[in-house]
Amino acid sequence: MNHKFVDFIPDKLEDDTIYISIDYCTAVHKCCCGCGNEIVTPLSPTDWKLTFDGESVSLFPSIGNWNFECKSHYWIKNNKIEWAREWSEEEINVVRMQSLIEKKKYYNNKTSDLDLVNDQSKFGFSFWSKLKRWLKG
Repeated sequence: MNHKFVDFIPDKLEDDTIYISIDYCTAVHKCCCGCGNEIVTPLSPTDWKLTFDGESVSLFPSIGNWNFECKSHYWIKNNKIEWAREWSEEEINVVRMQSLIEKKKYYNNKTSDLDLVNDQSKFGFSFWSKLKRWLKG
């Protein structure tokens, strides 16, 4: 996988390339399974963390595309894809719930809900739109 640091995420994504916008705290790539879905990974204390060692990038935690038909699951480590095993619906639901609890705990300690809504642009509006749709079910 290649990486490109960009000011803005391009409209058309190249295969096998992760685009990183530091200004917008976002990394975006096409799903590694080849399905063509665009994967948005917001960079924040409660989402993904990006490591750049001068030559390659890594994202943590894993990328679980469970809302897509492909349901692919992998890590990006040192510009390489490491595939994860298939997870059960129960495992996916537990991780989703843990993530929501961690976000709520973090943001309740850091800011008011109003401040969080006003600061959405820091994290990329597409992420927040997707999260709202997912929460509504």
